[in-house]
This record gives sequence, C-alpha cells and structure tokens, in this order.
Amino acid sequence: MSDSLVESYLAALAAMKRGGPRDLHRKAASEAEYFEAGLKVGDGPLREHLATALPGDMLRRTLHICLADWDFLPAAVDWTEGTQPNTRERREVVLRRLDVDGETSRLFLKLFPVADADETVVIAKSWEPWYSRETLAERGFYWNHYSDYLLEKRGWAPEAVAKLDAATDHVVERLSEPTRDEAYQAKGLVVGYVQSGKTANFTGVVAKAIDVGYRLIIVLTGTTEVLRDQTQRRLDMELVGEENILRGISPSNHDALDAVDYYHTEDWANGKFVRHGRQPADLGSPDIHRMTTHKFDYRSLRQGISALDFERRDRTRPLYDPANLFTCDARLAIVKKNSMVLKKLVNDLDAITARLTDIPVLIIDDESDQASVNTSNPKKWESGKKERTSINFLISQLLRMLPRAQYVGYTATPFANVFVDPSDAEDIFPRDFLISLERPAGYMGADDFHDLDSEIPWNERTFENSKEKAHVRFVSDDKADDMLQEAIDAFVLTGAMKLYREDRGAPAYRHHTMLVHEGMKTDVHRDQALDIRRLWNQAGYFSPSGERRLRSLFENDILPVSEARASDDPRPKDYGELKDYVSRAVRRISPNGDPVIVVNSDQALEQEDLDFDQRSVWRILIGGNKLARGFTVEGLTVSYYLRATKQADTLMQMGRWFGFRRGYRDLVRLYVTPDLHEAFESICLDEDHFRQELRQYARPVDGGPQITPAEVPPLVASHMLKPTAAAKMYNAVLTQRRSPVKEPNRGYLDTREKAALAANVQAFEPILATLELGPGFPGRGGFSAWTGRVDHLTLLRVLAKLKWAHDDIFRADLAWLRTLGPELVRDWEVIMPQVKTTRTATLAGHGPFNLVERSAPEHRIRGNSTPSHRVPADAIAQADQSLTGGMLLYPMVDNEEKRSALTPEQDPDGVVMAFYLRVPSRAEPRDKRLVTFSTRDASKPAYLVLDE
Repeated sequence: MSDSLVESYLAALAAMKRGGPRDLHRKAASEAEYFEAGLKVGDGPLREHLATALPGDMLRRTLHICLADWDFLPAAVDWTEGTQPNTRERREVVLRRLDVDGETSRLFLKLFPVADADETVVIAKSWEPWYSRETLAERGFYWNHYSDYLLEKRGWAPEAVAKLDAATDHVVERLSEPTRDEAYQAKGLVVGYVQSGKTANFTGVVAKAIDVGYRLIIVLTGTTEVLRDQTQRRLDMELVGEENILRGISPSNHDALDAVDYYHTEDWANGKFVRHGRQPADLGSPDIHRMTTHKFDYRSLRQGISALDFERRDRTRPLYDPANLFTCDARLAIVKKNSMVLKKLVNDLDAITARLTDIPVLIIDDESDQASVNTSNPKKWESGKKERTSINFLISQLLRMLPRAQYVGYTATPFANVFVDPSDAEDIFPRDFLISLERPAGYMGADDFHDLDSEIPWNERTFENSKEKAHVRFVSDDKADDMLQEAIDAFVLTGAMKLYREDRGAPAYRHHTMLVHEGMKTDVHRDQALDIRRLWNQAGYFSPSGERRLRSLFENDILPVSEARASDDPRPKDYGELKDYVSRAVRRISPNGDPVIVVNSDQALEQEDLDFDQRSVWRILIGGNKLARGFTVEGLTVSYYLRATKQADTLMQMGRWFGFRRGYRDLVRLYVTPDLHEAFESICLDEDHFRQELRQYARPVDGGPQITPAEVPPLVASHMLKPTAAAKMYNAVLTQRRSPVKEPNRGYLDTREKAALAANVQAFEPILATLELGPGFPGRGGFSAWTGRVDHLTLLRVLAKLKWAHDDIFRADLAWLRTLGPELVRDWEVIMPQVKTTRTATLAGHGPFNLVERSAPEHRIRGNSTPSHRVPADAIAQADQSLTGGMLLYPMVDNEEKRSALTPEQDPDGVVMAFYLRVPSRAEPRDKRLVTFSTRDASKPAYLVLDE
C-alpha cells in the first residue's frame, strides 16, 4: 500500500471520530483525491497492508484504537443499534457499518480482538447529561494529543487507551457543564489502587476538562515537595507540552532557553515531551499558562497578578459564556497541600479582577484522604461553629470562593473520604459520584504478594503455585542483618538480570532501585545508611566468597523464580552466563563507592538529590514519608520494609512495591516481617470486599441508582471496614441488606472474648447436631466434609442468638432473611469442610471436628470462605426451582494459640463460628434492589448528620 493510500485511510478514520463507523473504503476513496489521483482502495489493498504491517504501523495502530473506542461506547449511542459495549454483537455492527468483506472482518478480529469490558464502578446521583462523543470530537485537542502520547511515547496498547478514555468519561460527564448559566459545584471521589495509574486518569480528566471549557485547573498533590515535583513534571511532559512551556521563546534566545525548567534534561533532548505542532491558540484551542513550575510551587505574585486574570473578548458577557470561554486560555497550578502555599493561592484569587463566580474551575485533589479531610474533634467545637484543620479550611475556602469549581478527589484508600460529613456544603464529601477504577492490566498489587484463599498447604507451595513463595522473603529479628545482606545481594543480581535482558532486546531499564524503609525518623535513616554502606563494603562482590554467596542466591531464588514466572523474558541458564553482568551491575549501583541515597528532610545531612528526571538512578534508597504516599519510586525491584503502623490506610500507602513492573515482574522481591505481611493481607481483603460491595450496589434498578454516595457510609460501617476517623451515624439507617451471599467476614468477636464466643458456639448446637461425616465432595478441588440439613426457622433462631463485634454487623442481613417465607426458602444444606489441621475439637457435645487455623491480627479472625468450598454450596442454592440454601460452616481458631491435638479438645476457648450463606436464587429480590434504607427523623434528609 502506498503512502498516499495509507494517508487516505487515516483521513477516513479521522473523519469518523464524530459520527461513528461508516463505509470505510468509500470514505477513503473520497479522501484519496487529495493525495494522489487514481488510487485504488478496497479490501485487498487494506488486507495486504495490515497482514505485513508491524504493530507500530500508523494505520494499524489508528484502526486498532478506533475499533477499541467503538467497542467501549455506551449502548445509548445511536449507531450502536442498542448493542452492549465490548461484545461480539457490537463488533459485528461496527464491521457491517464499515462495509468490509468477510475476509477483512476476520483479519480485523484476529489483529484487533474485542476489547475487554470497562469494569469501572460508578455510584452517583442522577445528573444532567451534557458530555458526549460529539463534544469530544468537536473539542478534543488536549485529549487527542494526550492519548497519542500514551500510544507513541509510553507504549500503551490501544485497548488500554480506550479504557482510559471510557474511565475519564465517567468523571467528566458528571461535572457541571462549564457554559451553563446556573452555577453548580459537583464533588466526587475516584478510587484507584496504590501506584496503579491514578495520575494517568486525572491527567486525562484535566485534558478533557480544558477541552470543554474549564479554565482554571488546580491540582493538589500530597504534602511533600518531591511528590509535587513529580506530578508537575508528569503533567508538563504529557499534557502541557513544549509549546506551552516555551511560550514562543526563539530557538536563538539561549539565555531564555536556559531558564526553561526542563530545557537541559535528557527527556527534553530526546523528545519525550508532548508536541502540539504549533501554539495551541493558533490551532483554535486554549494555551495553558503554568502558574507553577518543576522547581517552584505556587508563589504569590511570582508571574504578576495579571497571570491569574481571565480576559473576556466580550466584556458584556460573563466568562463562562461560549463567546468568551472558548477564546480564553487556561491556567494550571500544581500545588502541594501546605497551608502557606494554599494561602497565597487563595489571596491571589481573591485579588483578581475577573469575577470568581464566573470561572469554571476544576480542583483535582490527589491523595485526597491525606490532609484534606477535616480531622478536628467535634467535641471541642463551640456551639454552632465548626472548626476545621488548616488544609481542609483552605480547600473549603476555595470551594466557597469559586462556586463553579468542581472537586474531584483521588485516592487508593477511600475510607476517610466516605466518612466526611455529607451535610457540610463546604466540605469534600463526594456527594455527586464515587467511582472505583478497575485494576489495570500489568499491575502488580497487594494480592500479588499474598496467597489469598489458597488451599495449598505451605509445605506444598512452590514458585509456580504461590505468589508469596515467589516474591516474599520473611525477616525475623534474629536474622535481620543477614536478610538485609541477602536483600542487597538480590538487588545486585536483579540488576544483572536487567542488563542481561537489555543485551537480548529488552527495552533499557533506565532506573533500578531498592527501597529500605524501617521508620520515619531521620536518625533511623542515618543508622540504616551506615549499616548498608558497611554491608556493601564487606560484601566482596569481586571476591570468591562474594561470588559463592551470589551464585547460591541465584541458583536457589532468582533463577527458579524466573523460570516459573518470567514467561518469555530472557534468562541465563546458569550463574556463569550472568557473571559479567553482575560486575557491571555492582559498578552501576555504586559509581562513586556509595550505593545509598537518603531521601528525607534532614538538613544536617549532605544528601544527593533523588531526581529520576535528570538521570538514570541505580541505587539503594533509604527514607520514610517522602518515599510514601503517591511518590513513584521508579524501577523499584527490591523492598526491605519493616516499618509498622496501626492505621490501615497509612500502611497500604507505604506499599511502594505496588505498580507496573514491565519486563521484570519475576525479579520483584519484598523483604518483610510476618506480622506486617499479615497486616497487608488483611487490608488487601478489606479493600477487595469494599470494591465488591460497591460493584453490586452500582447496578442500576429501574433506570436509577440503587444507592447514592451519601448512603455508602452506613454500608461501610456495617462491614466493619476500619476507617481512619471515627465513623459518624447518619440519618440514613440501613434496614435490609438483600444480597444473596452472606459472609460477615470481619465482623466476628475478638478472640479474647471467651465467654461470648462460647455462647456463639452453643447457639450453633441445633445445626451441629444434624451433621454427619460423609464422603464429601470429590473431584478437582474436592474435600471431605460433615454435612447436615436444617429448616429455615431453625437457622434464623441460631443467627438471632449470635453476638458480633458491633451490633449492626449482621442486623440488616438478618432483617431480610426473616422476610423470606417457605415459598422462597424451605431449608439449608450445611457443609462443614474438613481442612488439614493439627487441632480437632468437640463442640457443644458434637464432633470431633477439625478446627480451621487462621491468623488473627489485633485478635480478630477473618472468616472468609474458600472458593472451592463455595462451589457445592452455590450449586445447591442455584439449582432450578431450589428452595434450599447453601451454608458453609467453619469453626476457626487463632493459629498463634497452638495446643496439643493428640486428643480432641472439649469446647476449647476462642472458637469463632464463621459461616457463608447463599440464599436460593428464587429468593433474590425481584426488584434487584439489594439495600433498603429508612430515616431516623423522617422530617430530615437521609444524608443529614444527627447529634447523638
């Protein structure tokens, strides 16, 4: 296919951005007249080109992204004929509209499979639709350049860009239309995963927001300058672009160019910054004026007060009028959450000549659960006066000053945000929408370091079947020094593996880092630096003893894990093949004899700057808070983490080892204590449970939402997800939770409450009395079990007697189960799986039964069931016309309380009777509404906070 013919098809696809797919060859033929007379278009030439084109070919990539975009469009778009997104039916509509023949259609499906569905979960109030594909086609300058950048510079797959497009649409469409006459202030929360690409999402949101008319963008980063720098650079590189940074500086004006913050960086020289071709204003789109730079946070009057003043072409009309808005440039400020800095911004806004009420503003609050939430003690407030913490006060002041401001918080740990008072009009409760992003492809998260729900005994786990065995190395107090040396050796070996892969075609590993995090205090960091330098100098990496140590670690750890998990990544067959790369790695990690960079606020210590932008970093990083909370540690491969904290969200945010590990996933190692590993597992399960709950409640009923964000807090509280601040009781009261699966999970009593636990065991006596040891459930994942059957009324009586960690843990579930009559639920098949254990017990005079041993962080056992056990329980309940529910029963004990099991114990202390219920399918609510609410005071709104 000639270049002219390729250009013809590219122009045809570009023309379809607005109206959707249509006759591809006819459109290409009409475009061809502009390129070359007599060009022949058709299925044959197109197939011939695609069959031989490489993945990076412009036409192949453009066609791929178009098909992915069309896959994701909602069914409401006219041309889709009502087909659901990301289905074969949708793709058939697309192919028919493109009017390609059968052979071309099959080639399209082979090269460009139907994209996976958008798994973004949205819980939102009703809103006035205004944002559409037509809007994006008309005003998509910055989004189009950003998406092209991700494809071309970042190497994103077209499906990933299409997913980002869909996910950012969910946010932008729920903001207020910037040109509307009546001011409206939407507030929302976007929940991602730690180190999972939240910045990419809010960069896309900012791009689309500027395109549609938002003219002041304020991005609030975390509380550290290193994170603000990193965020500023990311947006400057991927969104703002060279033209907006240079602001018309002549290539010959060397003095002015020297003052440009990125001009002498490697990324600028290598063309890593987005280029728009010309000044955006010359192309009919707004320029972006940066109010902050890479090295300078917001400074009062730094660029003159006029820099914040918005000119109006027609001064008889407000700024938000289309006649003014779309000829006005945008302002961008990347500001850390520091009270002095925010005060300067507030004061300057207050002084500008344009009316603040007229400015469409977007406030992005990254790490929105940090500093932004009001944590002042309500008990200390004066009557009728609400006190606020400093950052919360300044954010509320911005929201009060800017009635057209839209507030969107981003976090991976949302529990503090959902417990904000929703009745406080000036606070940051996400009253309009709560969006949970899906886990992105290629992401390495908390569950990649845990064998969640694994039924494989520890002594049978291998690098192939166990994520923990592959990636986690446990540190004990008596071997901490030895394990630190091993972690450093692993860092050297994994660096050598990266160099080995580079020589065999892998992309260059610009950064290779190890993180050591044992505490937040600077004196701890000083001691760590001394220890690591001592170990490094004693390691003898070029001596026979050092080589023996490295060879052993390579043969017993690095190589077998890579063989089990590296898929197609190159790997040496033995240590001899890696030996030269080890030498290169050692020299690269310690170019001047020092492998360490300390990252903290210690002014007395002469520290080397950590700047991933300016240069390649192959070093061991020591730090605390500066290397946590949103900051991306580039190239992180080995983590040595021993810092404990009692706050769940703080602990999760310190997991810098989460993220994208393209080309070295198999090399990642986490050195951690068993207790910390258990704590991370507990949080991981809590967050997964929260996301699952949001997903089921997000399903619309009768065209409207089942719940709104204001109704999320009581749901969270009921599931005992531990928030970072005290939970408030809202006027909305959860009366029934009608989900078909009941698994209290974290609501069980403290294992030290022996008397109450014993009473719970006794409450189960009518069920235990029915159990008989039978053949169990054979087959793959099979297991032996005690089984029995009880009528529905007996089960209700048992459940009614149970005591919980909090009274409302199971109240709403039991309220619904009581409404199910015999025409819906007749009885329950009870299954008590017999797991491998060292302990057996007679309970309430029945048994002996095998006791399930589980870890109990903070003396609380998590009572989650095992997936293979759920299969028969679910099958019983889901059988056609079944009136029988499925129940799993697990007597659990803390695995730290080891006791002799040579003979069965009689009613041992601390047994938690955990269970799983699956109601018959016919009992599921016909209206699909899984939750119902009542109000404490019917005269007040359901979201109002009451003083109790």
